[in-house]
Amino acid sequence: MKIYFMTALVAALAWVGTACSPKETSTNQLVLYYSQTGSTKVVAQEIQKALGADIEAIELQKPYTGTYAETLERVKQERESRNLPQLKPLKADLSKYEVIYLGYPIWFGTYALPIASLLKEHDFEGRKIVTFCTFGSGDMESALEDLKKALPKAEVAEHGFGIRDVRVAETAKELNRFLIDYGYLEGQVVALPGYSELQPVTEEEKQIFETACGDYQYPLGKPVLVGKRGTPDGVDYIYEVENYGKTNTVFITIAHGDGEKPVFTRVIR
Repeated sequence: MKIYFMTALVAALAWVGTACSPKETSTNQLVLYYSQTGSTKVVAQEIQKALGADIEAIELQKPYTGTYAETLERVKQERESRNLPQLKPLKADLSKYEVIYLGYPIWFGTYALPIASLLKEHDFEGRKIVTFCTFGSGDMESALEDLKKALPKAEVAEHGFGIRDVRVAETAKELNRFLIDYGYLEGQVVALPGYSELQPVTEEEKQIFETACGDYQYPLGKPVLVGKRGTPDGVDYIYEVENYGKTNTVFITIAHGDGEKPVFTRVIR
């Protein structure tokens, strides 16, 4: 169950906070990010606003353009040939920052290729790296593990922040909890209860799963077990699902108001 409690901190959660302030000065922190569609940029700007940090976007010499299919094909070719995209030089002097918040979209189960280019150019020795990401469904854990392996000279934080692209409007609330829970921002938040013990899903809970995940473009699996918890904002569900012989974990939330519609928040594969 330990993975459930780790991921619960970044699911769609209720919070109550006091006035907050950064624990570091802005001269010690940099928000450094790559954003393809704009979703990761939204998160980066929220972090910068919350912490008063410096901020810089990672830019490509030859940006990805064209349709989704054309971009996907280029990324596939770059991955297969290991011909990483070239970056424009960074304006920031990374050596002046103690903490770097590194952001990226998830591509093919890990951080986007421009981040691979960045890691080839910089080893971030002596820097603390806090990750944040946006994704279609999940894989933030695998991306974080890949990043740790790629940056043995840096201190990569054990927990990162992540949110689905379609849910970026919820960033401010969930990010506030993340920053306070892990000590990057001073303040207080109401502790959340744990999930109930996993039980076989009922027909009603199957319907909740189908309503939340039915329009996702890839099959997420068959729900088998479920746990839940109440929060001030609504109800959170954690489903254990069977998918092509594997067991995955899917998180769903139902917020008070807004039609009480179940929302798929992430999956752990």
